[in-house]
Amino acid sequence: MKNERVTLIFSAERYGIPITYHLVKDFDLRINILKAEITPGEEGYLLLDLEGSEENLENALQFLRKENIKVRTANKQIVLDKDACVHCGACTAVCFSQAMVMNPATWEVEFHSEKCIVCGLCIDACPTLSIRKGYSSPTDDE
Repeated sequence: MKNERVTLIFSAERYGIPITYHLVKDFDLRINILKAEITPGEEGYLLLDLEGSEENLENALQFLRKENIKVRTANKQIVLDKDACVHCGACTAVCFSQAMVMNPATWEVEFHSEKCIVCGLCIDACPTLSIRKGYSSPTDDE
């Protein structure tokens, strides 16, 4: 089994497609919706963890692209600039997924991207602007 975290971005015209249904039913994927912003008549997005066979994952991603849904791998959407970080811990206070934590031995902020749901609360909390959103994969669709 393979795991992949992706962000699906779809236009207002693609709003009515039952995306998660197709991913489960047609491609036998386990999905976990981490974050979604879906408003009728507007562009929307889904942040998903997908799990399935490598072949089924690839077929599902091809299906989404064929449906004109942008697919971005999202393994590190939140980026922490360690050089700019002063390790104040403000981000850890708002990170309910525990992706940003304070290491008690070093008193430094640690970022665990696999736990991150890209809610953006840490970005708003950071007084030094050391945290931003970014896409790390060179295979992202644009």
